[in-house]
Amino acid sequence: MTDHTTQGPEDPPARAHVRPAPSVPPFEERLDGGAESGDLLLTTTGARTGRESVTPLGYLRIEGRLLVVAASAGTTHEPDWYHDLLAHPLVVVEVDATTFEAVAVPAEGAERDRWCEEIVRRTHGAGDGEARSGGRFPVVELQPCADTSPTEITTLAGKLFEVHGWLRGQLDRVRDEAETYLAGRARAGAPVGLGLQIRQHCLAFCTSLHVHHTGEDTMFPRLAEGYPHLRESIERLMAEHRVVDRIRGELERLLSDLADADPDHFRAELDRMAEQLYTHLEFEEEHLIPVLSRIPFPPPAPAG
Repeated sequence: MTDHTTQGPEDPPARAHVRPAPSVPPFEERLDGGAESGDLLLTTTGARTGRESVTPLGYLRIEGRLLVVAASAGTTHEPDWYHDLLAHPLVVVEVDATTFEAVAVPAEGAERDRWCEEIVRRTHGAGDGEARSGGRFPVVELQPCADTSPTEITTLAGKLFEVHGWLRGQLDRVRDEAETYLAGRARAGAPVGLGLQIRQHCLAFCTSLHVHHTGEDTMFPRLAEGYPHLRESIERLMAEHRVVDRIRGELERLLSDLADADPDHFRAELDRMAEQLYTHLEFEEEHLIPVLSRIPFPPPAPAG
């Protein structure tokens, strides 16, 4: 769940209001898998450029999961969109006449092997790519973001609750997944480290949090000018943004090297983030909602 109302000068471009045309790859990445397969459009954010691009892909549904394969015919290299989603896990999926935001998570270990075997069994082409590469091809699950806004949003207060609900839910999910994953690794006697599932969801959370607070840092001074009684609360909130941002930076640093990441340090930083962020969000809602509930969202177009 990203909030693109405002952005800082060094932030990647916000999602465009007009979606770019699909960038058709040199071949049509289709998977011929029967009723549980088809075509979708995947919108990713460029790892280097920060610009959005749309790629048509074939998909399969296996074990109830929506999967795409990062294998390009005629080459052993992963396509650009795969590297983009590793850098920016939040993607937009258009499939079966629906559009939704998702977190893109490459499969790992036994699950990846099982899905690769099933994809090769169902399709033609993927197996050739596997043979050329001498190993397993990347399989990416597109995990829909939970819908925290079942009703129409008409005020800025409603938008704030939507974003806060997503941030709380995503942080809770990352903490639960980290505990489950690391406990399983400990029981199996496996080396320490973190997995791609944790990385992708935590990075999606960190990115959304950064975009949201960057937007608030632009909006809050203007809000204080219009509502002077909020000035002290807003100064506190902006100071807390800096504290939360330092924790976010440490989490992203740990995510940069999954194999050697210290799981105890990672869990400690997640706990610090939860302690700081939940208190911050509750304070913000308590003090700003009465005013924000009177401000329409989306804002009306300027008269011209």
